[in-house]
Amino acid sequence: MINPTVVELSRWQFAATALYHFLFVPLTLGMTFMLAAMETVYVTTGREIYRRMVEFWGKLFLINFALGVATGLTMEFEFGTNWSFYSGFVGDIFGAPLAIEGLMAFFMESTFIGLMVFGWKRLSKMQHLLVTYLVALGSNLSALWILVANGFMQDPQGAHFNPVTMRMELTSLPALIFSPDAQAKFVHTSIAGYVTASIFVCGISAWYLYRGRHVELARRSFRMAALFGVLATAGVITLGDALGFVGAHAQPSKLAAMEAMWKTEPAPAAFNVVAWPDQKRHDNAFALRIPYVLTPLLTHTMDQTVPGIDAIVQHNRERIVSGVQAVQALKQLSAKPGDAAATAQFQAHESDLGYGFLAERYAPDDDLARLSPADLDKAAWDSIPDVFAEFWSFRLMVGMGLLMLGFFVLSTLFTLRRDLQRQRWFLRLAPWMIPVPFLACEFGWLTAELGRQPWTVYGLLPTWMSASTHSVGYMAFSLIGFVTLYSVFIAIEMYLMLRFIRQGPPEHDGGAAGSHRPAWGGGFAPAAAMMRKGD
Repeated sequence: MINPTVVELSRWQFAATALYHFLFVPLTLGMTFMLAAMETVYVTTGREIYRRMVEFWGKLFLINFALGVATGLTMEFEFGTNWSFYSGFVGDIFGAPLAIEGLMAFFMESTFIGLMVFGWKRLSKMQHLLVTYLVALGSNLSALWILVANGFMQDPQGAHFNPVTMRMELTSLPALIFSPDAQAKFVHTSIAGYVTASIFVCGISAWYLYRGRHVELARRSFRMAALFGVLATAGVITLGDALGFVGAHAQPSKLAAMEAMWKTEPAPAAFNVVAWPDQKRHDNAFALRIPYVLTPLLTHTMDQTVPGIDAIVQHNRERIVSGVQAVQALKQLSAKPGDAAATAQFQAHESDLGYGFLAERYAPDDDLARLSPADLDKAAWDSIPDVFAEFWSFRLMVGMGLLMLGFFVLSTLFTLRRDLQRQRWFLRLAPWMIPVPFLACEFGWLTAELGRQPWTVYGLLPTWMSASTHSVGYMAFSLIGFVTLYSVFIAIEMYLMLRFIRQGPPEHDGGAAGSHRPAWGGGFAPAAAMMRKGD
């Protein structure tokens, strides 16, 4: 059995690299289409200000893209180095979308980024616009294929376990690609990127407007980002509900943990607004509840029962008992291939094989026949993720989503009324909103990945048996090394971003553009002068 400390350190290392990398991904996804929208206006109107907008925001996009690539390359290698059993077990399935992502999306995106940056004087307006859209398409296709791979981990579709090769094999590429979880997650993640880019542009534009710099560029950028953002935020909330609806069927344990629902209640069940889940007591220390809300929220009905953790544990215990027989038959087939009795036993319990693996860690001397009822109970409770972490990561994600929706409603209202520059308090607030979508995306990733535990592939392969057999020292050293390196990447990104933001667009627009004002403390351009310029 793999050292549990090695498994935990492997999880921490992949989580750290993924969380760092995911700081860059949403902005890349969103900025590509934001740049395409700005350039579309430039091509259709011929107004030079929109070209300058594309060039300026494009610089910030390129900084983010370069560091996003640097942080993402190592993650694919980690599957082979730190998760070798997982890679061997599902490599036939997991490798296909990652290979397609590299060949189709990443190469396309990387190639056309060069044309987008250096092609302004070499391409016609329409050609350059097409290149920009191809960059946007490539970045979002890249996200699609990665989320198809992740979707298989969340809800394995289009594959079958082969007891002869002892690994999963791809049986249907369309089923893998069009998995409901993968498609819902792709749309949700992509639109979350549009929200991130919108707040990024709004926050920096508001900073310029507050200081009276690059007013024309900032004003138009803010308006486009606000309209882009209010639609994207409404979409990400709506599609988040759809993703939850899909996940309720694929991963009921994740859903129950998200809602800290320890006991099954008659429909319509109450909704826990806030709670303090206690995993040891299998209950909430306290909970603020709204009656009758949870059932329609999750099932879109008033009479469908939502299973609580108690019912899920009992159901999973039954699957574990069945899965133990599948694992026992698999071991017999490994020793004696073609054994008719073992083959029949395996086929009868094959669908519960993963739950047998889940219980194997508790088998004395690896003898599944010696599992006690208490061991089966432990394995059944292992099938429930960390309820506290899942409940609060989900709540924080949703809370930030609602905060961003309110921000964009005000942004759109102020910019359409043409009095944004009179709202000094709002201009001061907007830059502080920039971290919010990044944090919301991180908490969304935690909700998805923590809720999948204790599985690397839900219902098929437990995390405890997926890792490589490294030493604790090796894993601790590599974890510290990755965290240090990626922290340096973050520092570089922040330095370059702040440098170019302070520098601003290379060409000054009219009015107060180019004039430097003291930062937030004062020196704001006279209100009357700014009002005359309009919003």
